[in-house]
Amino acid sequence: MLRLVILMLLVLVGGLDAGAAPGDEGMAKAKEAATALQRGQAEQAVLLYAAALTDQTLSNDRRAQLLNDRGVANARLNRLRAAIEDFNQSVQLAPESASAYNNRGNVLLALGLAAEAEKDFNRALTLAPGYAAALVNRGNGRALAGDHEAAARDFARAARLAPKTPAAYGGLARLNLQMNRPHAAIRDLNRAVGSDTRYGPGYRMRAEAHGLIGRFDEAIEDLSRAITFDGGNGELYVSRGYAHLAVRNPAAAIKDFQRGAELLPKSSAAVEGLALAQARGGNFEAALDSLAKALEIEPRSGQAYAYRAIVYKMMGQADLGQRDLERALRLEPTRPEVQWARGELLELTGQREEAVAALREAVAGRPHLREAVQSLERLGGEVAVDAEARELAFDRWRVFTRQGRYYTTNAEYPRLNVPLEMLSAGAPRIVEFEVKGGAQAGVGILRFIAGHGDAKTGAEEVEHAAVLDLQARSILAVETIRQGQRQASWSWEEDKLVVTDIDGFKQEYPFKGPRAREIAEQAAPTDVTQRQAPKPRPRPSDGSSQAWVPWGSDPWRGGGGGSSGRKSQKPKTLFELLFN
Repeated sequence: MLRLVILMLLVLVGGLDAGAAPGDEGMAKAKEAATALQRGQAEQAVLLYAAALTDQTLSNDRRAQLLNDRGVANARLNRLRAAIEDFNQSVQLAPESASAYNNRGNVLLALGLAAEAEKDFNRALTLAPGYAAALVNRGNGRALAGDHEAAARDFARAARLAPKTPAAYGGLARLNLQMNRPHAAIRDLNRAVGSDTRYGPGYRMRAEAHGLIGRFDEAIEDLSRAITFDGGNGELYVSRGYAHLAVRNPAAAIKDFQRGAELLPKSSAAVEGLALAQARGGNFEAALDSLAKALEIEPRSGQAYAYRAIVYKMMGQADLGQRDLERALRLEPTRPEVQWARGELLELTGQREEAVAALREAVAGRPHLREAVQSLERLGGEVAVDAEARELAFDRWRVFTRQGRYYTTNAEYPRLNVPLEMLSAGAPRIVEFEVKGGAQAGVGILRFIAGHGDAKTGAEEVEHAAVLDLQARSILAVETIRQGQRQASWSWEEDKLVVTDIDGFKQEYPFKGPRAREIAEQAAPTDVTQRQAPKPRPRPSDGSSQAWVPWGSDPWRGGGGGSSGRKSQKPKTLFELLFN
């Protein structure tokens, strides 16, 4: 499975040019093979390339090209050893072929031979310094090895060389997601899918970024697009199922989890998600049946036992829940979800201090486990104390840090926490805050220095601007407004902002203009007793060891926590949120 995942991240390049001049028979087979490979028919392509290679009139360069292309087809079939043999023969016949070195490097990386892979990528770049695909692949290798700075330089250089290639922006987005910079990831992915609307991985990653900042409807849209290009991927259905739960649509979630379970019959993840959706819909018996099935698939899933303990508690059978919790603790005592369930049951029996300790352990293991955070706050336990960076304050904007990330708050706009995402080491510096008027009334622009970005001439200072809907207390976008001497172009219309970035990429950000606000206000109930409190959005866990949907509550969603000094509303219990 790891090999397949790595190969998905890499850019394999075949020549696919059957226009050279071997014998007629070899040329015909080569053309057929190239067409088959372009259509995704890798098995047929291997056979056709083998037939073409029997032509004794082939030149060494032409034979090397066909071997390179057959190696690509074998790699797509996960026949990595066969692919290596093809690439070896190709470079022996044509040692100046950058493509063959690049492709062999990809397969070596998939085999876990990172050092040898880097040598091949370096050879490819020595032969062809402007080879964007080799830069992307070397960046992927360095990212997998944990050298994020070097990886980012490779991706940025590839993007400059080939701005229409989505893989470079996809690589940058993966790094930004790993470093908890969802707004930066969204900028990268807007470019990626803007340059290639069929770039399926881009939609999946953008869905994750949208989920991290609480935009679950947009996450659902992106996952739906990703499914269009990869309908057999069960993980996509599981992810969309949790997104549907987040917007309180258990019926849609059930359908997605059921489809995910069909595609992932050996994984308990989809079935555990199905149980959450069924419980959310009030069908506790079905939820118990699903959890029983999940335990048949994975008998040692502490997650499944923890979830079943919670369902039993909701059914008023806490004694049965306690028995399942004990099983979960024996199997996976340090798993955050297990400690969260332990805290809930300890609270039920009046053991407040022990419950707080368990919930703190859950949050320490998984800071985005929103249910544990909310239960801890309900019990009066501190989750974390955000440190205020007083020296970074600007006017009424106070700056705080949490786990190495910065955000800012303003008492004039409660429940609005603005992320100050950095592109490099160092602290942000707010330089300006402007509230728009006229057609853009209610929109605020907060500008801040976000570190330095890579450029042809070296590192350049980067200035970002957070576009804020001050009425809705939400963040519309965080965009680069300046890098070095280059300025982005911003065009304001009545109901949207059009940003043309420093590289010429255009992106639109809609917002509610005065007329739309007026209509919304007229439609709202005038009697405060008629108003309904907004429904909370739960963050279910994914029920697996893979964090496919790491969405949770934190200050970077635009509302919620932080140490800004205001009194927060008492959160509902997990069970009200999850099973109301």
